[in-house]
Amino acid sequence: MKTFRIALANLRDPRSREDSVALAKQAVGEAGATGAGIVCFPECYIPGYRVPGKGVLPPDVKFLERAWAEVRAAAARAGVTVILGTERVPGHSLPPLAGSDPSAPADSASSNPIPTALVINADGTVAGFQDKVQIDPSEESIYTPGIGRRIFQAGPLTFGIVICHEGWRYPETARWAARRGAHIVFHPAFHEAEPGGFRPTTFADPANTFHEKAVLCRAAENTCYFATVNCASAGSPTTSAVVRPDGTLQCFQPYGKEGLLVADIDLSTATGLLAKRLRASAE
Repeated sequence: MKTFRIALANLRDPRSREDSVALAKQAVGEAGATGAGIVCFPECYIPGYRVPGKGVLPPDVKFLERAWAEVRAAAARAGVTVILGTERVPGHSLPPLAGSDPSAPADSASSNPIPTALVINADGTVAGFQDKVQIDPSEESIYTPGIGRRIFQAGPLTFGIVICHEGWRYPETARWAARRGAHIVFHPAFHEAEPGGFRPTTFADPANTFHEKAVLCRAAENTCYFATVNCASAGSPTTSAVVRPDGTLQCFQPYGKEGLLVADIDLSTATGLLAKRLRASAE
């Protein structure tokens, strides 16, 4: 058995963009203290997901650069790899963007931000970005989709990232990573209660929406771990969880409860067998 400890930052929705940075830095430190090798945050945690009416300030390159620098310093202090749900302005990234593909198409000319995950190595250096490539129809007036997919490394752990909607509804996004050796696919998400919506207490409750069932499927159909992470909020229809490569639930965070969900995963069981058996012509 070859284990690797992961942490999922099931934090409350930040009250301001400054609050998001403070909470993120604190969670990085706590993850390091648990012995986790990596910590993953919800979708767009810095500066906050742009839900209408929440008052998230307009995209700001200077703020993002400062926020990323502070989290990078926290990662180096804690010695932990960070998957930071954030956003970037089209055309802007940390220069140079490590591991970028020079042949990849340029960003859209849209002024709307791109939902992304900034991957920070345990020494505080930048591994790169994984943009959200497939956005939800409800996001089309708020966000711009990115382009391309990446595989990342944290010590012995190989991982991919799919963001919210694309992980729930597009199985091929997770399969792409598993076919390229990912032991685990991380799933930064943002999903809050809707008026009159079902309020679960048990993961993948049959009375709940399809979302958590999809999380189980993403692991089982690819023989890899799948780790979803959401904000803690009252009545949240989904929560943070880790699913084993056979599709069984390893652990989940109690709904609405803030804190880190920490899990030890067995890398030897994440073979990617079923993902790799897919015929290339079917991709």
